Amino acid sequence: MCSSDKISVRKIKKKSDVDKFIKLPFKLYRKTTNWVAPLISEQRKFFNPSKNPYYDHSEVQLFLAEKDGEVVGRITAHTNKQHNLFHDDQVGFFGFFEAVNEEEVAQKLFAEATKWLRKRHCTSIRGPLNLSVNDECGLLVEGFTTPPFIMMPYNHEYYDNLITKAGLEKCKDLYAYLLTGDSVPSRLERVAKIIEKRSEVRIETLSNNKKKLRNDIETIFRIYRKAWEYNWGVVPMTTKEYQHTVDTIMGVVDPDLVLIAYVNHEPVGFSVALPDYNYILKKMRGHVLPFGFLIALYHKNRIKRLRVMLMGILKGYQKRGIDALFYYYTFKNGLSKGFNEAEFSWILEDNVEMNNVAKKLGAQIHKTYRIYEKQI
Repeated sequence: MCSSDKISVRKIKKKSDVDKFIKLPFKLYRKTTNWVAPLISEQRKFFNPSKNPYYDHSEVQLFLAEKDGEVVGRITAHTNKQHNLFHDDQVGFFGFFEAVNEEEVAQKLFAEATKWLRKRHCTSIRGPLNLSVNDECGLLVEGFTTPPFIMMPYNHEYYDNLITKAGLEKCKDLYAYLLTGDSVPSRLERVAKIIEKRSEVRIETLSNNKKKLRNDIETIFRIYRKAWEYNWGVVPMTTKEYQHTVDTIMGVVDPDLVLIAYVNHEPVGFSVALPDYNYILKKMRGHVLPFGFLIALYHKNRIKRLRVMLMGILKGYQKRGIDALFYYYTFKNGLSKGFNEAEFSWILEDNVEMNNVAKKLGAQIHKTYRIYEKQI
């Protein structure tokens, strides 16, 4: 335990403390219009080692900071065995950072997280990642005037100062692009038609047939693992992690917004866009009961935004315009369902090709997220 005159930081050991950890943001953001509350029931499952497959291969430790008996901050320190095996390094991670605007609180949280990681032979601390790049990651540093899209974080502006004063520095920025419109961009439509004429690419949507749906999901998983293996910070999901992710998002998936590209009957790429269910979560305020289900039903058809969250194309089929076809059909299918705003997120700041594609579509960066790191 680390303590001063008033501030103490301790490891979480009891379920009641996990609830304190989960509910701290509800206090910190109670007057913040754009924050979207997570479902408390889902957060409890997330931090339950028997229900989250991340715990099968890595360690996670939750910390609470308290001042005069009141919870004033939180953080996780976690290893990622999958990451370190894949990249042959010894990186440790932090996530779920929240705190009042006091530098001492943040410094003590990071001190305890760093100490915990150092004992596990980690040579650096990187984050925020909640818990990996396959989950929510990055700290919002630009774009506070609008709510986040689904599965993207939101935080107070002063967090950047707290983290840098604790000794961490920028490691990488992640961009979120926004495109608004009531029609498919004319240039995209022209390009898509040219590509379809000269190539043998066929785009299919996710199947509504349960048996074929399972095959489609397995196909996407295979492409994902191959297509993303060269990306910065990538951590290959285990089969259980992938299935857990699928189970988590299947309730909000629209089959017409999940696309698979085929060349000569072989799957070579995929794209996943989700309706922005944050519109509904914001109204539920963290609770499914007593009226959460009814709220979701009432507002489901009022969602006008979607997030293009995943795209992967096998290496031998990149730079053939398949990404343009994905964007075209996402727009076309989305517009037919009433969506008129799309976020492409996230895109690494140094991914020149994807940044150029987003800009050519007419999208503009509307939020920037940051990953920090420090040698320990």
